[in-house]
Amino acid sequence: MAEMKDSAFLREIKNKAAKLGKRIVLCEGEDARVVKAASESVKQGIAKITLLGDAEEIRKNNPEIDLTGVDIVSPATCEKRKEYAKLLFELRKAKGMTEEEAEKLSYDNTYFGVLMLKAGDVDGLVSGACHSTANTLRPGLQIVKAAPGVPLVSSYFLMIAPEGGNPYCEDGAFVFSDCGLNENPSSEQLAEIALISAQSAKKIAGMEPRVSMLSFSTKGSAKHDDVAKVAKAFAIAKEKAPDLAIDGELQLDASIVPSVAKSKAPGSKVAGHANVLIFPDLDAGNIGYKLTERLGGFQAVGPLCQGFAKPINDLSRGCKAEDIVAVVAITALQSQMN
Repeated sequence: MAEMKDSAFLREIKNKAAKLGKRIVLCEGEDARVVKAASESVKQGIAKITLLGDAEEIRKNNPEIDLTGVDIVSPATCEKRKEYAKLLFELRKAKGMTEEEAEKLSYDNTYFGVLMLKAGDVDGLVSGACHSTANTLRPGLQIVKAAPGVPLVSSYFLMIAPEGGNPYCEDGAFVFSDCGLNENPSSEQLAEIALISAQSAKKIAGMEPRVSMLSFSTKGSAKHDDVAKVAKAFAIAKEKAPDLAIDGELQLDASIVPSVAKSKAPGSKVAGHANVLIFPDLDAGNIGYKLTERLGGFQAVGPLCQGFAKPINDLSRGCKAEDIVAVVAITALQSQMN
């Protein structure tokens, strides 16, 4: 089967990443997709790669993959592991972690990778191809933590339109938030997700953000507590960022279809042209991105985390190697945001 060609949108992201020369750690050397992505990332010049796992096992299990230029590190034999274990203990001893517990966790690939990131030995981390979101984010929240002034870590998917475009996707991609982390955010949290997602759209995707706070109602067309939550979130976000192009609450069709926007939200600067879609909860976000990917033919890159002090990104366990390469490129770009 022929590999999917990159869209012009994704090629631009990769080209920007390649100019930075960042080092990204991939934690799951036991997964063939991750190994292939490590190889491709180096081959395409997107980033320097550290791949975690046993080098002999990785090469034996993936004989067809060229790993020239990929730095393979095993936590069990790395000379820095004890240094990282000490760092973990110092960071977590106030929370009751013992030296023995820190020593044991330092053998875990994800903890080891996050400690590399905390120590400044890599610029970003990608994991989650064969592990749960909790497995990836727990050490991130414990060790790297949220950036100063950021009240919560959230996630987004970069939904890249298929080659040839999509009539409702003016910029070549959408930002969908939060589709992978916060289950039922409050109005205040939803507002924060909207604001940081707008930053991600601008700084990572190069888009001028037009943010829609999604609901099953448009401008009071329905009355419900869920609608009120979204309307309040819009009001909070607008007060915090008065110059941001944001509107809500809006239904999906009113957000991206100009003809529908004219009748449902006349006069809105966002309706009909939104490129950042903020979902009211994780149910809607997860369903929305998967429908767009599977039925709409978009490439779903993520879930990408936003709000960490240093770049940490989760992967969907259904991801393909090319998706991981795209996340590597975005992780490199995120390192410039902190």
